[in-house]
Amino acid sequence: MKPELRAALDVIFAADSEIYANRGFMRRIGFGKKPALIHIDLANAWRREGYPFTCDDMETIIPAVQNLNEVGRAKGIPVVFTSTAFAVTEGPNSDMGLWHHKIPAEALKLGTEAVEIDKRVAPLPNEQVIVKKRASAFHGTNLGSFLRAHGVDTVILTGVTMAGCVRHTAEDASAEGFRTIVVREAVGDRVPGVVEWNLFDINAKFGDVESLDTTLDYLRGL
Repeated sequence: MKPELRAALDVIFAADSEIYANRGFMRRIGFGKKPALIHIDLANAWRREGYPFTCDDMETIIPAVQNLNEVGRAKGIPVVFTSTAFAVTEGPNSDMGLWHHKIPAEALKLGTEAVEIDKRVAPLPNEQVIVKKRASAFHGTNLGSFLRAHGVDTVILTGVTMAGCVRHTAEDASAEGFRTIVVREAVGDRVPGVVEWNLFDINAKFGDVESLDTTLDYLRGL
């Protein structure tokens, strides 16, 4: 992000934070006792150049996720990946719903390289990969029941996009009763201001935005 944009956003969000805080928002939910890592759409269509979904800052996001996975796996916590993919992308009976009228969902064909998880953060054989068809990782999937079956009370979110799938997953995680943590250095989008605004708004209303270092310290202390 350009320094001048960063400076402008800092001024705006400082004022907004004061407004929210004075009205009783921006309380802390905190970490719980049993977390899970949820990595949203870290598939090739979002990290490689040449796709309509390509996001910025992958050079920061991928190492952050690698660090989280290393520590989380050592502690034996659930690690879950999602990818958005569609089985039928042509003809009148598509499973894309109406979404393809707004976004190029036809580029996310089930079984293609586009929707495979980035090999740099590839899931282990015993880790869940949830294929979703909507923005939220909870919508129409077994994610909630999987997490409850394993006694999870805290979800640590990474991935893309901040304005879409990460945000909707954060909102639904909170609604489903999970403590929701978004790792600042491990999320991204295609527009810098969108990332910062959604981090600010989630931190005010739905969960806690935490740094990578704070999150890693929490995981190490389990």
